Amino acid sequence: MATEENVELVRRGYEAFIAGDLATLGELFTDDAVWHVAGGGVLSGAKEGRDAILAYFGELGTRSGGSLNVALDEVFGGETRVVALQHNHAENNGKTLDTDGALAFKVSNGKITEGREFFDNTANGDAFWE
Repeated sequence: MATEENVELVRRGYEAFIAGDLATLGELFTDDAVWHVAGGGVLSGAKEGRDAILAYFGELGTRSGGSLNVALDEVFGGETRVVALQHNHAENNGKTLDTDGALAFKVSNGKITEGREFFDNTANGDAFWE
């Protein structure tokens, strides 16, 4: 798959995530995709399989009281990998999440096979999602 198509795949994923369209988002992942969440909090660790990844995304909405706002800043891509830079903001139960991050994606045959989250303040994220 061409670099431009991989970048567009990730952009479509962000659009679906931001819109809360888990059905469309699910179509972009392979059945056996893996999502890695950094940190030591309750949501940290590997989510194995498309259903586990989508459940994790749903949990972000639930735990943020629906306030999670993800703003995509930039997307860079290659033949098999794409990196997206983003900013997250959420407020819930007197706590605030305000962090920049980078997500690294592996892409194969037009689908996302792996995602890894990296944020500038993982400890703050761990505390927010508790």
